[in-house]
Amino acid sequence: MSPRQTKAKAAAPKAVKAVRRSGAARSAAAHDAAPDYSTTPIDKIPFDLPPRALISPNFRAYELTRSDLADRLGIDNGFASLRELQAAIYLARQVLQPVREAFGSFSPNSVYRGQNLERALKNKPSTWLTTSQHARGEACDIEIVAKPTLELAAWARDNLPDFDQIICECYDPAKGPNSGWVHISLKAPGTGTNRRQCLSYVRDPGSGRLVYVDGLTAMV
Repeated sequence: MSPRQTKAKAAAPKAVKAVRRSGAARSAAAHDAAPDYSTTPIDKIPFDLPPRALISPNFRAYELTRSDLADRLGIDNGFASLRELQAAIYLARQVLQPVREAFGSFSPNSVYRGQNLERALKNKPSTWLTTSQHARGEACDIEIVAKPTLELAAWARDNLPDFDQIICECYDPAKGPNSGWVHISLKAPGTGTNRRQCLSYVRDPGSGRLVYVDGLTAMV
């Protein structure tokens, strides 16, 4: 074996490492890519969206699954199937985008919450299954800085093209105009008629427990 051949063989592992590094770089670039799907028909959007992909003019894919609780507990809150992804994108375009255009930049508190995250949030056993619309990608929770919670709920009621439920949750004027949050749900296309129901989640004066009541109102 010639010295030149020996050197060539010794260099081979470095070439493999270079290829591996190049593959890792491509994977990182794909992860960080921001393709624009904001006008793509929902049924044409791929399931394996990069986190920064635009799914409406002002919202990105990662905002639909973002959860501080999931991050803290190491819970994978990725979409369970294409059905939930499509429902969440439809919600973003029909609910989040109009709110963004009316009040400026914000990121929703919560949109999609998978079964594992729902169990952790509500302290339920591993066999429990939630019926929350969040788990179907059909609901979001919103707070807007400097916009009183009750006013935001009323705006959504009067201005959104459609909705299933608007719930003014835990709004207590004694804690400031931005206390609580607004829950807005919207059924995915083909899954039924939206109820256009307005509720509030407030403390019952008699029992002291939080209950749902008709209409948009505050704690008393």
